[in-house]
Amino acid sequence: MGMVAGARLAAAVSGSGGLGLIGGAFRDPDGLRAEIRAARELSDRHVGVGFISHRAETHELALVALDEGVTVIAHSFADPTPFVGPAHDHGALVLCQVRTVAEAERAATAGADVIVAQGTEAGGHTGRVSTLPLVPAVVDAVAPLPVVAAGGIADARGVAAALVLGADGVWLGTRFEATPEAAVGHSFRERLVAATTDDTVLTETFDLAIKADWPEGIAMRALRNRFTDEWHGREDEVRAWSQERSDEYRTYGFFSAAEGVMPAGESVGVVTTVEPAGDIVRRLAAEVDAILRDRPAHLLG
Repeated sequence: MGMVAGARLAAAVSGSGGLGLIGGAFRDPDGLRAEIRAARELSDRHVGVGFISHRAETHELALVALDEGVTVIAHSFADPTPFVGPAHDHGALVLCQVRTVAEAERAATAGADVIVAQGTEAGGHTGRVSTLPLVPAVVDAVAPLPVVAAGGIADARGVAAALVLGADGVWLGTRFEATPEAAVGHSFRERLVAATTDDTVLTETFDLAIKADWPEGIAMRALRNRFTDEWHGREDEVRAWSQERSDEYRTYGFFSAAEGVMPAGESVGVVTTVEPAGDIVRRLAAEVDAILRDRPAHLLG
């Protein structure tokens, strides 16, 4: 979740029984170290750190997290092989987020401890394969490694469905954007809870506009806005923007409603309230337990 997930959100999730992750990308070493230490002040539970691992600074930042004693490190968008050995040497577990079966097999071979199968329904940067077919395919491909499902999951029904598909857990992002602990503004939260499932778009235009380099097959899922309405489908024109025009676009800011990026997954349609992160974790746990206990009995009569 990038800069959305800082110490407050990670600590709140971990403190209520989940595993919170600090977004490690887009920070300098001192900034990341400060977030990790702030999370420890807020909760005595483990928190992890997640990285956008094709970025050049990830090697340095991952070592900062390990030196700070973080025991769960998540990598994504890159071959995790260079990161696994150092993490294991520090006694840390490695989660690797993947978007294809081939990526899952590569991560398993590299020695990742947990595979996160992220479907295209996810918010932010994601791939092209849907969660429903991806999760069981990854479960089969990397068994007996544990698999976590991500993408399009924001309520107890989604969590229960992922577990039935064979996942051992779930990774939620969009649901936790609509919390007081998320590092987003009030207007973004209001947009989230007002949005429907039809209000997201998977597009390369945001990244092309700022000339950001992402691996092939990766695009951004975000809330539709004036910018995507004008430029989605006109990618070649955006690629041709001058550096001056790209620099001008950057000034709109990441969470600008009309022109900037407002990352959100398709599960935004079931995110209808702003709630404290801890309340969400506890409520989901109780509701999932009820669904898995009652729903099969109802169906089998």
